[in-house]
Amino acid sequence: MTDVEHMKWWGWGVEGVGFHHEDKPGFAPFVLQAVGLDLATAQKAEQPSFEELDLADPVAPAELVAALAAIVGEDFVRTDAMERVVHTYGKSLRDLVRIRTGDIARAVDVVVYPADEDDVQRIVDAVVAADAVLIPFGGGSNIAGSLEPQAGEQRPVVSVDMGRMSAVIDIDADSGLARIQAGALGPHLEAQLAAQGWTIGHFPDSFTHSTIGGWAATRSSGMQSDKYGDIAQIVRGLRVVRPSHPDRDGVLVIPAIPSASTGPSVREMIVGSEGRLGVITEVTAQVHRVAEVREIQAYFFPNWAAGLKAMQAISVSDATPIITRVSDARETGFSLATSKERHGMDAILAEKVLPGIMRSKGWTLEDICLSFIGFEGSAEHVKRQKKLVGAIVKQHGGMGVGTGPGVLYDQKKFDTPYLRDFLLDRGAAGDVSETAAPWSKLAGVYDAVIAAAEGAYAEIGTKGWIMCHLSHSYHSGACLYFTFAFVFGDDPLGEYDVVKSAIQQAFVDNGATISHHHGVGVEHSPWIEQDISPEGVAVVRGLFGAVDPGDHFNPGKVVPSVSERV
Repeated sequence: MTDVEHMKWWGWGVEGVGFHHEDKPGFAPFVLQAVGLDLATAQKAEQPSFEELDLADPVAPAELVAALAAIVGEDFVRTDAMERVVHTYGKSLRDLVRIRTGDIARAVDVVVYPADEDDVQRIVDAVVAADAVLIPFGGGSNIAGSLEPQAGEQRPVVSVDMGRMSAVIDIDADSGLARIQAGALGPHLEAQLAAQGWTIGHFPDSFTHSTIGGWAATRSSGMQSDKYGDIAQIVRGLRVVRPSHPDRDGVLVIPAIPSASTGPSVREMIVGSEGRLGVITEVTAQVHRVAEVREIQAYFFPNWAAGLKAMQAISVSDATPIITRVSDARETGFSLATSKERHGMDAILAEKVLPGIMRSKGWTLEDICLSFIGFEGSAEHVKRQKKLVGAIVKQHGGMGVGTGPGVLYDQKKFDTPYLRDFLLDRGAAGDVSETAAPWSKLAGVYDAVIAAAEGAYAEIGTKGWIMCHLSHSYHSGACLYFTFAFVFGDDPLGEYDVVKSAIQQAFVDNGATISHHHGVGVEHSPWIEQDISPEGVAVVRGLFGAVDPGDHFNPGKVVPSVSERV
């Protein structure tokens, strides 16, 4: 295949590394071809009719509903169908398909909106007294099945929506610690902090629609974790509501201490517990002053192997970037094909000069990999960091192309996950699986996952696509984030299970974890024993069973329930 043919296949302009495709602007035609989806002929799915949804009546007894209304007021207790459906599933592909097809095996029965921690305590006590089930709800963006009730649950199910509890309570400026109510959505939280010159630095893909309580409950990571850390490092203190007792209230308090030697970390038990140990009402988070300078620089590497080696070298160097990300060749093509159209000198540089430079280096255009590396701090600090990183990039055969693509990355960083809705409308699946592994195993994990996905596509008899980027670098390893897509056949969820299962199994078979930052829920729990060992599962099950023997708090998530209630 010639360079020009490569560029056409990628959706690039005929002249070179362009950012526009005449036939299908705004969406990567090579991906559509790979999954066998023709936009010219694909029929957009009709909007499902909510009125036709087959939803069982709520089973919550009147006494429980009245007790909840006495706590928060009648306006903040809802049993109508729309509220129940919205609070039953998250936003995984499985969730979206079931909603679109009206497949709701077990909806929540009541949705309640507390105004403060006292409300939450009284709600928890009322739910436990009624032998009901309580599921905390933040933004509803979870994609691991952490929200849905167990299908056979016979007890009333209460969804506790934390949306009214969204304030930054106060900021300890000397310590850089902010007390934040658990229901604060990402944009509202960041706006409150920014008004006082602070940032939390945590920006997951779901930032727009997720809460700090949800981030803590699922052990999430943000795009800038290289500097600010994952949520487990950002969370310094917690308040968690559990059932009260005659001799004590039910609030578990983790003080915001820099470090402590006080036995096993209860904070670590709460972070990632997905609501099984109680309701997180408040997070004390490490926050940082808004940086003087922020830059996202773009680099190209001749191939994936060079990009991986460069990211590893950066991770153990004196450089301290906020983002280290490199896409494989497939995702690089996708990124370039979905970028904005260029004009004038900008187009000449991108479509003629840059490809010419790459060819002069002996690069094969179908192998090149795009990297984004971010820097924050004082002007002098950023200057020094860019110099350190630039030298490492050069040592690994890469080249810098400035901040232009980085500006576009900042603009689009929360957009890509929502392409799955576009695909679902046209009968195709688009989803993600992410993992982490030591540097020594990353290349092998990548190769195994690509092969597993392609084998799964062959098994179900369809064309498919999978692409990947590395992000969230650590001294010992990094995260690999895979995006995959294919056109559904006659059994959408069955086919999805084949592909998703093949990817997840490839993770554990090759020394990687089943999830780096999306949590476990029920989506990933079939592999939890292979990940943390049977004895590890026994420890987790013992913890949940000891602190929640009645299985009242979000039962069935992370590991199977400890009781036989369903």
